[in-house]
Amino acid sequence: MEEEEAGVRRWLVDVAHWRPSPAQFDAVVALLPSHERPAIARFVREDDRKRALVSRLLHYSLVHHVLRIPFRQINICRTPEGKPYLQKNGSALPNFNFNTSHQGDYVGIASEPFCLVGLDIASVSKPQGETASEFISNFSSYLTHHEWNYIVRAGTPSQVLTEFYRYWCLKEAFVKAIGAGVGFGLQRIEFHHEQWTNISIHIDGGVSNKWRFWLFKLDEMHLASIAKGHPEDAVSSYKKTLSNATVAEEQLHSALESPEEAFTLWTVEQLTQLLELME
Repeated sequence: MEEEEAGVRRWLVDVAHWRPSPAQFDAVVALLPSHERPAIARFVREDDRKRALVSRLLHYSLVHHVLRIPFRQINICRTPEGKPYLQKNGSALPNFNFNTSHQGDYVGIASEPFCLVGLDIASVSKPQGETASEFISNFSSYLTHHEWNYIVRAGTPSQVLTEFYRYWCLKEAFVKAIGAGVGFGLQRIEFHHEQWTNISIHIDGGVSNKWRFWLFKLDEMHLASIAKGHPEDAVSSYKKTLSNATVAEEQLHSALESPEEAFTLWTVEQLTQLLELME
């Protein structure tokens, strides 16, 4: 932990292995600020409630771990588009930002001190009641012709599905990094790659050198993507939450070119212990 670059974190929790009793679940919920609890309780399915809870646990645990802000002083707000952000923190990392994602067995969080960061986790599950081709055709309007051609030519139905999720995962990570809402036109962005390395993005037809992307295989059924980019690309409501949308070119280059490390695995028990120590 101590060797990590200041503010850079990649944390992952396997929620499939956390099977709390109702009392244990409620005890963890009680650790969070009261205004966070309705967003967890609104879910009907237990798995959805678990993911929502762990997502918020990661918010508070990571902010405290990185910035050493006392628990009761951590003020996490949301933009009109629903993007969580830390209310002006007054720390040495004024652009500190984070992003969470949860799907399937995993909940994750990524943070950066200077550039924007987006994280998306995808569960590569077989569609129910339709073929892989029928399933991906539902999303064809969000993909460019270039992306669509790569997907449909990927090979077997399983390979086609995995290829689709790779593109989708990257698109989601970018949109989440800039703080855009569901109305953002995903067909505006197009990804190019060399066997899923050296991934680049084209925005409205032009290549952008202000962004870097990585794909990870978490296990046989789950993918994750990381997007890192320039703060000036944030949507206006989110840009207002950043202390310094103008980052020095050298500083940005260093942040973008730093290698991506593997995720650090945490358990819910470790996160709750961290929160309890914050009390």
